[in-house]
Amino acid sequence: MSVKWPRFLIPTQVSQMIRNQKNPLTALKIFNEAKSKFPNYHHNGPVYATMINVLGSSGRIAEMREVIDQMKEDSCQCKDSVFSSAMKMYAKAGLVDEAVSLFKTLPQFNCVNWTGSFNTLLRILVKESKLKLACRLFLENSSGWEVNSRIGSLNLLMDALCQIHRSDLALHVFQEMRYQCCNPDRESYRILMRGLCDDGRLHEATHLLYSMFWRISQKGSGEDIAVYRTLLDALCDNGQVEEALEILGKVLKKGLRAPNRCRGRLDLSYCRNGEDIERTKGLINEALVRGAIPSIASYSAMADDLYSECKIGEADQVLDEMRERGFKPTLLIYEAKTAALCRCSKVEEAVKVIEEEMVKDGCVPTVRLYNIVLKGLCHEGKSAFAVGYLEKMPKQVGCVADKETYSILMDGLCCEGRFVEASGILEKMIIRSSSPGVETYNTLIRGLCLMGRQYDAVIWLEEMVSQGKLPAVSVWDSLVASVCTNMTEAGVCSETLEKLCSC
Repeated sequence: MSVKWPRFLIPTQVSQMIRNQKNPLTALKIFNEAKSKFPNYHHNGPVYATMINVLGSSGRIAEMREVIDQMKEDSCQCKDSVFSSAMKMYAKAGLVDEAVSLFKTLPQFNCVNWTGSFNTLLRILVKESKLKLACRLFLENSSGWEVNSRIGSLNLLMDALCQIHRSDLALHVFQEMRYQCCNPDRESYRILMRGLCDDGRLHEATHLLYSMFWRISQKGSGEDIAVYRTLLDALCDNGQVEEALEILGKVLKKGLRAPNRCRGRLDLSYCRNGEDIERTKGLINEALVRGAIPSIASYSAMADDLYSECKIGEADQVLDEMRERGFKPTLLIYEAKTAALCRCSKVEEAVKVIEEEMVKDGCVPTVRLYNIVLKGLCHEGKSAFAVGYLEKMPKQVGCVADKETYSILMDGLCCEGRFVEASGILEKMIIRSSSPGVETYNTLIRGLCLMGRQYDAVIWLEEMVSQGKLPAVSVWDSLVASVCTNMTEAGVCSETLEKLCSC
């Protein structure tokens, strides 16, 4: 491919040329030729970031590693986000050790802030259940000046400990925060409160709540409701209704700073018999919302918490009261609601949220919201219906289908055996200068071969190769088997093609 080079070359032009290439290897060739054609030209951080992202996202890990090494040799100033992206790509390829090795070599790069890559690597290690390695990484690097903020890392470690029911260790991490020169935030309390209550450590959870009053709840923020609710629900489930009501009074007075007139009109007499725990919990939740000064934060926190637990009916009541008080539900609330409905296999109701409920509230759906619903539809085997939203989405202001949208639809259609329709989606995707991952290509080509549509399969195989993506051996097997009538010949051809692919 011939490249039209400008008379004078600047890094911005190189980045643009790299992004415009369909094949990552062609982009890499341009990246390498720039220096030879323009001796006075030098790649800067953004150019390296673009090249690394292009190679990593297309699965060219070996080439990406070479570019990272070249960036180290050039000693050009680079942002922490470059390493964060590279680590994610290593992890996606199953090369977690490579991500750890890259982080350990960061002192050799011209990068002064490692906070993002540090937190990214911790998330990767926690996700891979390498908790001991994550703790060691934190101890070795958290005290350095390169890591500016430690609160996110500590929250991540506490969350990981709570997930394996070691809230006692998470509590120890929480207590050590001040020695790390950082103060716990609302997320710290939310994570630890949930962990302690799940482990039945209600005494420690109660003391944690009291410490929250004078640390982060001094102004009576409505966002704290979700944390308070966790403890109050746990106490009710444990049969400690009287203790829950006592703490509720303190929460309203000291935590939410509720005025006396608000606290005085609450009727909690039914709660004291403790017979219907679920109704008691519902009344306490209602008291948390109504007892405080009404705000979008308090309603949003309660609704989001209820939707996350798939308590859709109770959450809808919060939304109804929210509207009565003159507040409009936010996009985040609608995202939480549609996600909850999809998890509960109520996709039709999730569709109504977009088409009816949001219209009444004068709220415009976003691409992210549509993707949640489309994923739910495809999961329920209704991908053909989901495809219709490709025409509806552009009619919304600022709502254009993205790569995730097309990928969701293609995966859904392929799972239902609708490979011809999936081909049509892929065609639209490529027109928009985007493309799916390698596995989606593999599935589509194999499916077309099974349907006897060898021509379409070859077309997409050529497109896949032109983008620098390597087909799986099973793709060649399917293609050869569908073309050759003699299975013995197909086996021989398959072996030959496998050797070609490895060259």
